[in-house]
Amino acid sequence: MIDLLFIVWLSKPLWMWGGFIAIVLVLLAFDLGILHRHNRALGLLESLVLSAFYIAIAMAFGALIWWAYGRGLITTSDGTHAGMAFFTGYFLEKMLSVDNVFVISLIFGYFAIPRKYQYRALLWGILAVIVLRGLMIGFGAALVQRHDWVLLVFGAFLVFTGLRMLIAEEREPDIAQNPVVRFMKRYMRVSDRLHGEKFFVRERDARSGRMVIVATPLFLALAVINLADLIFAVDSVPAIFAITTDTYIVYTANIMAILGLRALYFALAAMVHRFLYLQYALALVLVFIGAKVFWTHIYGKVDPAISLGVTLTILAGGVGFSLWKTARDSSGAP
Repeated sequence: MIDLLFIVWLSKPLWMWGGFIAIVLVLLAFDLGILHRHNRALGLLESLVLSAFYIAIAMAFGALIWWAYGRGLITTSDGTHAGMAFFTGYFLEKMLSVDNVFVISLIFGYFAIPRKYQYRALLWGILAVIVLRGLMIGFGAALVQRHDWVLLVFGAFLVFTGLRMLIAEEREPDIAQNPVVRFMKRYMRVSDRLHGEKFFVRERDARSGRMVIVATPLFLALAVINLADLIFAVDSVPAIFAITTDTYIVYTANIMAILGLRALYFALAAMVHRFLYLQYALALVLVFIGAKVFWTHIYGKVDPAISLGVTLTILAGGVGFSLWKTARDSSGAP
């Protein structure tokens, strides 16, 4: 499996991987070193501008892939249209990340993390996601290459997940009963108060009187956010593999969607209730993509333009209906 994993990741020239990694590093350096050298809460306007900036970068990157594919400069391992696959995967991952904002907001609220320190936790969470998603996507691609029937399992899982989202009663997650929180509070020394932006500090032990290293609530919030992302990845990674099995497209679409999550969080955290019906649109998209896997297996490939069009139509409809319905309900109209 390990040798196949290396083959999967090296299925594209090193300059393509190097170029993408360089873009990610430049964006992270710009974000951390220039925009947010000091801890502070992002305003709504700044969050929206920064979100638009990240979306513009993703659109430009996708357009470059589309152009290179049209010129024959790059090919995909499964024969899909690289540009359409990237945009379909990107928009799906972006909408799934909006759903993630609600959970992140609950986590920060539970640990009483001030807004000016939330950005630091989100930044380290994004860095962890870049590594963890890479491992998950690599192993997923290796499994698909070795056992092509795994795609049918992914498809069935997506249909099941989508139907469950449509009929299941929505409940807020119980952060206090989270296994990570319970484990860390039981087996680690945890401070009962924040220490600025620090994840670990030295405190005097009440029993022994010695100075010991303890974790802060900010570190607990970071750990739970990373666990939440792994849970979301269980849905999102199979979903994008159902669009294309090309590792480069899968990974770049994932990371481009996640890079702007920090800015998107501050823009949407206060108005996440306005996207009340987005989860139903996401559920329909998951059912559509899962069903498409079986259609492709039985009848042949679906036109990528149709996949992209259906995905965008459903997601745009979910966003539009949510904004219209919540505005109508809040205005008191019959």
